[in-house]
Amino acid sequence: MRTLHQLVLRETNSKEAGKYRTGNVLITGSSHTPPDAMEVPVKIKEIFEWIKINRNKIHIVELSGIIHHKISNIHPFADGNGRTARLFMNLLLMQKGFPVVVILNNDRKKYYNALSKADRGDISPFLRLIAQSVERSLNIYLKTLLPQKEKSKKYFPLSQISKNTPYSEKYLNLLARHGKIAAHKEGRNWVTSLDSINKYREERKEKIVMQIIKKVQ
Repeated sequence: MRTLHQLVLRETNSKEAGKYRTGNVLITGSSHTPPDAMEVPVKIKEIFEWIKINRNKIHIVELSGIIHHKISNIHPFADGNGRTARLFMNLLLMQKGFPVVVILNNDRKKYYNALSKADRGDISPFLRLIAQSVERSLNIYLKTLLPQKEKSKKYFPLSQISKNTPYSEKYLNLLARHGKIAAHKEGRNWVTSLDSINKYREERKEKIVMQIIKKVQ
């Protein structure tokens, strides 16, 4: 934790980089009061113990979001707490192969409001925000990594595609989320191509035929 903080502040505040705060603090605009400075080392140790116990019990996106809040709640450093918390969270995500969370400028107010709610005992909005940020990053990566052949296909919103297929928009959304069809998000909307739907239909027919053959045998 202290090493990450050192990386965050080494260019702007080298004297404080990597050092726990020695005084008590108040967070501007928040009703939450961080623990006494004397408690910080113990509280940070408790975070690592909590990770050891829960890292294989809780999904990594949820776990990393909880850890982010725990660090912010303790406010272990005089400066750079938010950046350190986000860096630690992203380190946990990357270790499990997930993309990093990027808090957009437009989401800053929502981000701080969600953190404030978490301080008051309701962490769900914050975890939802983190999960949505992971999903957004993943969609950007997937779109970038699409093969050139896939990029040349015409992608349309599910609401438009559904009119030309036997499937509803809701069902196509389910297929997209479960990776059953080639799809990605543009903004907040899933898009796919007719080729992808036709491929799914052919594969489904093949499975049904194989199931019938097995029953006959």
